[in-house]
Amino acid sequence: MKKDASAVWLGDLRTGDGTLRSGSGLLDNTPYAWASRFENTPGTTPEELVAGAHAACFTMALCTTLNHAGFHVTRLSTHAVVSFEQQDGRWSVTRSDLEVVGRVPGIDAVRFAEIAEDAKAKCPISRLLRAEISLQSSLDVREDAPLGIEPDPGPTAPEA
Repeated sequence: MKKDASAVWLGDLRTGDGTLRSGSGLLDNTPYAWASRFENTPGTTPEELVAGAHAACFTMALCTTLNHAGFHVTRLSTHAVVSFEQQDGRWSVTRSDLEVVGRVPGIDAVRFAEIAEDAKAKCPISRLLRAEISLQSSLDVREDAPLGIEPDPGPTAPEA
């Protein structure tokens, strides 16, 4: 199996910009630029794409590993943070920090953490990365909690 994507860059590094396309069409002229990478302006970055790939791949690996261990997954939610830092004068992806919360009936937190560590080692994107990968796992045992991602309500307005 092979998947593809392409990038086009126009101009010099600091004032130019680029677009990404994926073979699936999901990324279609998705913008990226030096400013989105180093100045937090709109647009994606290679590191954001790696974080998304790592979160998605790890979550699928964890689901598979849990299923093979006899557990049925209700919900897994993974957040990945990829660090992009200078080392020895060169920019490098230095680590990927994964945090996963799972709702898996019939499993305890210790067994969930063990299986999550196993999935981290088996995840193809984890194996691709040559950075330190940390993992925090927790089990959501609430029966009545919603299954969707709950938005952050943000700060509340002071009462008048």
